Amino acid sequence: MSPAPPPPRVYGTWPGGMPFLAVGSGPPLVFLPGTTPNHEPPTGRDRRFQARQFQAYTASHRVWWVNRRPGLHPDATMADIAADYAQAMLRRFDEPVDVIGESTGGSVALQLAADHPAVVNRLVTVSAAYKLGEEGRDTMLRVADDVLDGRPRAAGSEQTRMAGAGTGSKRLLAGLGWLIGKSYFAHATADLITTIRAEDAFDLRTRLADIVAPTLVIGGDRDAFYSAELFRQTADGIPRGRLALYAGRGHLTTTMDSRFLPDVLSFLDPPDDDDGGTGVAAEPGAGRDDITR
Repeated sequence: MSPAPPPPRVYGTWPGGMPFLAVGSGPPLVFLPGTTPNHEPPTGRDRRFQARQFQAYTASHRVWWVNRRPGLHPDATMADIAADYAQAMLRRFDEPVDVIGESTGGSVALQLAADHPAVVNRLVTVSAAYKLGEEGRDTMLRVADDVLDGRPRAAGSEQTRMAGAGTGSKRLLAGLGWLIGKSYFAHATADLITTIRAEDAFDLRTRLADIVAPTLVIGGDRDAFYSAELFRQTADGIPRGRLALYAGRGHLTTTMDSRFLPDVLSFLDPPDDDDGGTGVAAEPGAGRDDITR
């Protein structure tokens, strides 16, 4: 008897207009993306780009890429954005599901797990912490100002530069951001500015203990938007948190590390005797910390 065909790739909107893409087969995994110029359903090249971000998980999971809803209230907070996800997930799924959030999506995911624990089974945050570092906050506020003032190339250069891990890569990425900034921000909406301002005010440190889901915090120790210390503090503050910290990796290259995918998949699908509360510390110099409680 031939195996059942995998579920089809589908796209559309969740309740409230939240755009989604669904790919793969297996237990559901909700993927919260980083900052996007707008919250409209992705099409064409953008849809293919977004799908590539989570393609590696689709062999073992039905991945639901879900962006923030369009038309956010100008004063929306991270708690408001997380509430949109919680309400939609309660309507979509019958039980808590695994969640992975990257960058700004990781900020939203942390808020979601703290405010709405009933919807999150296991949580992975990638290049995200309980707050942005000072340089990260200043940069994103400048990006918002540049977009509002009609300087898309400057905005692209500012934002993309911070993805580098060192002086050379930052200079290279700043130039790339300047080149693509005009097209990248051509369809930017007020939702971009709202999300940047919501993340500027985001600080979940006093709420980390409310996150009951087993949580894996992944970051690079040269992430210019955050810092190794912010990643450590985030994992330390979550009762069932652990940290995977990659030496020499910046905001862009954390997911390119050879350890990244095995770390994520082994965390999401642990041995039967692993409840998310144990782990093995890396040997000195290994470039990785697994901190567990």
